[in-house]
Amino acid sequence: MLLENKTAVIYGGGGAIGGAMARGFAAEGARVFLAGRTPGKLDTVAADVRRQGGLAETAIVDALDASAVNGWVDSIVAQTGSIDVSVNVISQDALFVPLLDMPVADFGHAMDKVARSFLLTAQAAARHMVKQGSGVILNFGGSDPTNSSPGLGTVQVGCDLIEAMRRQWACELGPHSVRVVSMRTGGIPDSMPDLPEMAPYKQKMVDATLLKRAATLDDVGRVAAFLASEHARSITSTQVNMSCGALVD
Repeated sequence: MLLENKTAVIYGGGGAIGGAMARGFAAEGARVFLAGRTPGKLDTVAADVRRQGGLAETAIVDALDASAVNGWVDSIVAQTGSIDVSVNVISQDALFVPLLDMPVADFGHAMDKVARSFLLTAQAAARHMVKQGSGVILNFGGSDPTNSSPGLGTVQVGCDLIEAMRRQWACELGPHSVRVVSMRTGGIPDSMPDLPEMAPYKQKMVDATLLKRAATLDDVGRVAAFLASEHARSITSTQVNMSCGALVD
């Protein structure tokens, strides 16, 4: 068990990516705490984890509310004794608009949400991780420095913003043996709605890879569990490329 007796918190735990990570962590022995704003989605993921023999708890937490985030994390540490993994995969305000046409207020609101939620959730975890001398702050999405696709609007810029913060967090937390890592993908087709109109977009993701297959939600869970474990103890301040060759380093 890679994560036996470890505690993992996931903001956005009711979503496809958060759920995949929850299942991956729990399968390796972690106790997972899922936060979000939609009880039904959180309960579905937690029930799935429990059916597979894992431990999962849920809470309604606004990742933009400092007191709510810190209070939730503090309560978890009081209950379990540690926080070993922290993941923030709350949804972005995705505005696929050329920057030339981007409403300034909308752009500012989207960037504020990205920056504040990542800062707040990382701070809440880091306070405890520094004291215990261990921990992993894991991010999903990554950044593509070779991007040449117009119209990505707030999504590309938001990912780049998080990566800049990830680098700063990593150098500040490294002396305390706390690692900060991102997972970089070229898209996860089975995280998208199973609708006929989505099929061309999913196929495009597959066609862009060198392996001619895209990463799956199961892959997300397995890679996340590895990165959160001691087997990845030498990995920090970097993006782990799991794009099946869609994004070539």
